[in-house]
Amino acid sequence: MAIAGKSLKTAFKKARTIPPLYTGGPVAITSDGQRLITCVGEELLLTDTSTGTQIASFAGDTQSITSICVSPSSSHLLVFSSSLSLRIFELPRSLDVVSKPVQPIRVIAKAHEAPVHVCTTDPTSTYLASGSADGVVKVWDIIRGYVTHVFKGHGGVVSAITFNYPQDPSSVSQRAQMQLITASVDTRIRIFELSEASRATSKPGAVLEGHVSVPRALDVSSDGKWLISGGRDSVVLVWDLSSMNLQTGSKRKGKDREAVPRLLKTIPILERVEAAGLLEYDEDLTGSPSDPTNLRFYTGGENGVIKIWSVREGTVLFTLGTEGSQISDDQEEQRQIVDVLYNPATSGLISVHADQNILFHSLTSHALTRQLIGYNDEIVDATFLSSQSKDSHIAIATNSSLIRVYSSSTFDARLLEGHKEIVLCVDHSADGRLLASGSKDRTARIWAPIESSSDWGYGCVAVCEGHAESVGAIAMSRKLEEESSSATPRFLFTGSQDRTIKMWDVSSVATTASDGVDVERCKSLTTLKAHDKDINSLDVAPNDRYLVSGSQDRTAKIFEIEYVNGARGVSGSLKHIGTCKGHKRGVWSVKFGRAERVLATGSGDKTVKLWNLEDFSCVKTFEGHTNSVLRVDFINFGMQLVSAGSDGLVKVWNVKDEECMVTMDNHEDKVWALAVSADDSTIVSGAADSVITFWQDNTIEEQSAKETQRADLVSKEQDFQNYMSLRDYRRAISLALAMEQPGRLLSLFRDLHASQDPASISGSTSVDEVIRTLYGPDLAKLLRYVRDWNANAKTSAVAQQVLYTVVKMRTAEDVSKAFHVQIGDDGVDTAKASTALKELVDALLPYTERHLSRMDKLVQESYMIDYVLSEMDDGMFDGGDEEMDVDGL
Repeated sequence: MAIAGKSLKTAFKKARTIPPLYTGGPVAITSDGQRLITCVGEELLLTDTSTGTQIASFAGDTQSITSICVSPSSSHLLVFSSSLSLRIFELPRSLDVVSKPVQPIRVIAKAHEAPVHVCTTDPTSTYLASGSADGVVKVWDIIRGYVTHVFKGHGGVVSAITFNYPQDPSSVSQRAQMQLITASVDTRIRIFELSEASRATSKPGAVLEGHVSVPRALDVSSDGKWLISGGRDSVVLVWDLSSMNLQTGSKRKGKDREAVPRLLKTIPILERVEAAGLLEYDEDLTGSPSDPTNLRFYTGGENGVIKIWSVREGTVLFTLGTEGSQISDDQEEQRQIVDVLYNPATSGLISVHADQNILFHSLTSHALTRQLIGYNDEIVDATFLSSQSKDSHIAIATNSSLIRVYSSSTFDARLLEGHKEIVLCVDHSADGRLLASGSKDRTARIWAPIESSSDWGYGCVAVCEGHAESVGAIAMSRKLEEESSSATPRFLFTGSQDRTIKMWDVSSVATTASDGVDVERCKSLTTLKAHDKDINSLDVAPNDRYLVSGSQDRTAKIFEIEYVNGARGVSGSLKHIGTCKGHKRGVWSVKFGRAERVLATGSGDKTVKLWNLEDFSCVKTFEGHTNSVLRVDFINFGMQLVSAGSDGLVKVWNVKDEECMVTMDNHEDKVWALAVSADDSTIVSGAADSVITFWQDNTIEEQSAKETQRADLVSKEQDFQNYMSLRDYRRAISLALAMEQPGRLLSLFRDLHASQDPASISGSTSVDEVIRTLYGPDLAKLLRYVRDWNANAKTSAVAQQVLYTVVKMRTAEDVSKAFHVQIGDDGVDTAKASTALKELVDALLPYTERHLSRMDKLVQESYMIDYVLSEMDDGMFDGGDEEMDVDGL
């Protein structure tokens, strides 16, 4: 066989993960459009928008986040939480990953008396305005952290807030003072002048009335002339601010009284508006010329799409996104837009949806450029797709009716809409081009890639209807239709909770989805009642001759496939040829071997079994999981198995020895999904903790690193021997410390102890000099070795001699600094270093006292022996008559 020269895969590394990105709450983006700030529970995450990689997290206060904003300079992040605190963070300037949570530079424990739901910063990144649920608006100095203005009088929760500070260098009458515009649930819009005089009055310079429901969005044009407001009354109001000449504190009357902004136009939006804003004058919209007199704005709301409007005509110029079709009212509520972020630097609009998805739209091309899926919920199945290149995408089935399809390289995602209930299983065709899915809505659907030069995606091309219960297992043919020019699969199998297996003819299914192609209704070729309980898994043999099914009835059944595509049409049938019995619990997963006539099954009895297809006997059993085995697959030409279980582990097994080679752990819940790339180099696991992990085979790198390490160790050992021969004790000791080999150090000091030099403390004057000048971390490491040697009576003499040398040659300050340098980088972590030194001393003292006591006892006993020997010597050789004075002893 061809696998004779293949080596086993013994190492996998966690290459990438797709963790939860957004679970609801406020969202912000930096001015350059590269970094996105989102909420996951009570945490804030900073994400690179181009790759979807998490850059950093921000330290929270364990309370839910109510409002966030980023300064226009992208230097500061301002966060309000339900604990009523305000935390100010400095944003990391690079896109490099930061491992530790970013700590706030300032925390204001009680910024408001009620939760803050809206906040914004001024164009100069100097001031922050926050509006709370008790109708109080505060203006803060961001750098210094104090309140500059407090405005009260709002009739309820502050629902929208924005600054008006025109930055037009060509304007002759440049406004010297900044304005703050607020809206609240009393439907009124208030304009405040941010001047010294307004601090005392805190009264609005103007109150605008026109909405009949809560205004949710406010925005001012860059020249300060126009204000738009959008609300849940399904209208957008356009206000002319140029007529306003606020002079807070003046008492003019009659014709000289202050002019109030006038309502210029009311535009019906015909949907509840949750977000609205003005586009820049120079924004290049295809088909809409740039014209300062023609204002253009965007809206987002309950329909789930962004609409671009012209103020002059009061009509929609174009729409970004697609409205959901054939969905329930509950799903429609989930699709609605809760916020829209405008990013002039990239000419893009980012829509945030209630179903935790974030969509990036281009105003220039009117296309969806990127989609980030915030939360995947419980992941139940996964499979690789090859629409553009081999394994270019991966399809994920989650606890949702929408199928997620990710790009394997950029993690750009698309949602496939069609099923009406939760999708339970997915599979791909032989060439990876088509995707098949089974759902709780009792149907199976086939999806094909959409041919488009500007965008990518998948569309439904066929549907299989006929089951009486949920479709929980699906498998496509492993060979393509040879006589077809479009290389379509031949058949599709579905397994259901109604305990039947259906065979479907998919030979005429389109391989490309487009708007003009109708969804085909697939024909059922045969229906077979296969099991006594639910069918959990199906798989088709690589030669398309056999089908295997795994069920909760604890068996796996093998069927022979008969498929004929002749002149009379397509026909197919299943013939039961064998049953694999032996599992003590339900069979969750079945898989045919790719190279040999074997079958692997994973069961709720925590085992994986390998079956011989000749006589359907169990030939091997793999034990190691601590809970149900949910998925199995073959890799490396059938020499190895990969399994995933309810214990959150993914294991790689050696089939020949029934031995677990690798255990991969990155999940906290059941691993339902497992997918292997075509070249076996990547394993994808998805679990109920909503985390998708990409495991990359790094066996060659691991072996290369071990070989390099081994060669380096041999070289260092030879160097050590050379240094000892040359009596170069400095380099020998430094090398032994670097190699972390206390045994070599012990033998070195033991040799010195045996050949004692009277002029030295340690036994050699050169070693004395080495210890006297030893670098801090090396000295701390040597003292730890001394501590270990001191605990053994056989090596205690050497330990005591080295310890005596250190005490005599080094000061207490030197020893203390040695631990500071090793642990805290020049004394940063003083407490930790002091604790380490104290633990060392505490470990040395009792054993040293014990050795001292033992030596004292030996000395006393030696006197007794000397006396006895001397008495024996006197009596035997000198012939003395003196008697022993027992009383004098």
